[in-house]
Amino acid sequence: MTGSWNDFNDAKQNSNIIPKGTLAKVRLTIRPGGYDDPAQGWTGGYATRGATGSVYLSGEFTVLEGPYARRKIFTLIGLYSPKGPDWTNMGRSLIRGMLNSARGISDKDNSAQAQAARRISGFTDLDGLEFIAKIDVGTDTNGDEKNEIRTAVTPDHKEYAALMGMAGAAAQAPAQTRSAQPSMPKPGVRPSWAQ
Repeated sequence: MTGSWNDFNDAKQNSNIIPKGTLAKVRLTIRPGGYDDPAQGWTGGYATRGATGSVYLSGEFTVLEGPYARRKIFTLIGLYSPKGPDWTNMGRSLIRGMLNSARGISDKDNSAQAQAARRISGFTDLDGLEFIAKIDVGTDTNGDEKNEIRTAVTPDHKEYAALMGMAGAAAQAPAQTRSAQPSMPKPGVRPSWAQ
């Protein structure tokens, strides 16, 4: 007999894990940890200092569209570890990818504009950032599976434009839309950016 009221061995386990490799548009919300180190440029109370001395951003990534919309993924973005530079480098790499994705920049683009777009004035520039993430699966402190975000998808990826929607497609071609003098729209015709 299947599904008897007192034997739950054959009941499905509830797995809320988004499959590894899923691409999704997400919004980053930084959960403030109250730790500042102005010498490092860490201000605004965004960073968190852990018990081991590590410093990180506590990221809450909300999936914005698709079958996993409104799901939240929690990932720490490393800023400093007393154990060495690996965690810092992984965090910096993720932030670079997030900026590339959000701002429509190829990772291979080293132009002055691309370099400027990869600079932030503070963590407030990252809070609310929308980009395409590649969802991964890791383990939590109990050894259970949990989703993580370790990689951002940039315009070099074939699915980027579709996932970013119209804003992403427009961001891919800023050089073509810039001209010496902006053209005035014809009366009664909506400019392309207003459609």
